[in-house]
Amino acid sequence: MTATNISRFKEDIDKLAHQGDLLLTTMQYERSPKEVRAAIKKAYPDKVDEYIANLKPIAETYQAWYSEARALLRQVLPDRLDDFTRHYEKPKARKSIGYESYRIEDYLQDLRVTRGYDETVIVDPSAALPHLQQQVAIVKAAAARFESSLFDIKMLLQADMFDTEIESAEALAKHKFVRAAGAIAGVVLERHLAQVCENRSLPSSKRHPTISDFNEQLKAHDVIGVPEWRFVQLLADIRNQCDHSRDEPTADQVKDLIAGVKKVIKTVY
Repeated sequence: MTATNISRFKEDIDKLAHQGDLLLTTMQYERSPKEVRAAIKKAYPDKVDEYIANLKPIAETYQAWYSEARALLRQVLPDRLDDFTRHYEKPKARKSIGYESYRIEDYLQDLRVTRGYDETVIVDPSAALPHLQQQVAIVKAAAARFESSLFDIKMLLQADMFDTEIESAEALAKHKFVRAAGAIAGVVLERHLAQVCENRSLPSSKRHPTISDFNEQLKAHDVIGVPEWRFVQLLADIRNQCDHSRDEPTADQVKDLIAGVKKVIKTVY
């Protein structure tokens, strides 16, 4: 196997952990600039101005970090993805705003709640700091799991294999072997959906489940919505035409199948 995916994941995790630490420092600086400046000066006496100049506002940098971290956690530490998200999103059933219900999403809106004529502070943006600390800790836990000998690299190995098989399908399609190209793309799709169902403990009752069976399981358990379900079903229909139909699939159909499979393996986890 090549080390492409493994090295890329490690670099991405390390980068996100480092960016998370910078976000924490930035949030602390935005709330208590004097205290943070003093701490930075103690650690980097000759570079305090340079260090602070590199702290970009949370409002400008957090969303990109959050999106990248969620995408990575889907693959490396999926069981913590919901926890990670909850620290950002406002609770849907929230009836009042206090320190327990304040979230990073509120911080980005600079939400501050006061009460009474004297504007007694009920909660302010400092309440978001523990949530960001937890998010950074989750990203670092993903890094630790990656380094652990217990980390299952099956998905990384499979990703390399899928990339190779998709490239083979594209080469066959380019040389007009459309049925063979579609068959290979269909196998990749079926294996990927089977792995997603396995990862999410969604066993099929059938001995030899098909793409449609896996697709139904994923929709039934809200892993995918109706639009994604219809899209996968369309891909399954093209795959079946490549494998079983007497009618030759068109080059455009197979091109759509390959492009669709590439999309699914990157977006359905």
